[in-house]
Amino acid sequence: MSQTTSAAHPDDLAEWDAPAVAELARRLEEDDYSNAFAGLDDWHLLRSLAIHRPELVRPYPHLIDQECFDED
Repeated sequence: MSQTTSAAHPDDLAEWDAPAVAELARRLEEDDYSNAFAGLDDWHLLRSLAIHRPELVRPYPHLIDQECFDED
């Protein structure tokens, strides 16, 4: 499945499969984007997948920043 970077609707996320997420993760790991916004779009897409399809993102926890923030 070939995916393009765009805002992800939960219904669209149902179409994602492991090979497509692996390609997304590869792009994020290589961090070779024409502009910062393309990388940010991919990162938001991965975060959406982590929320709605966590089984697909389990191999890539290092790409998802889930640290707790101490605001004090």
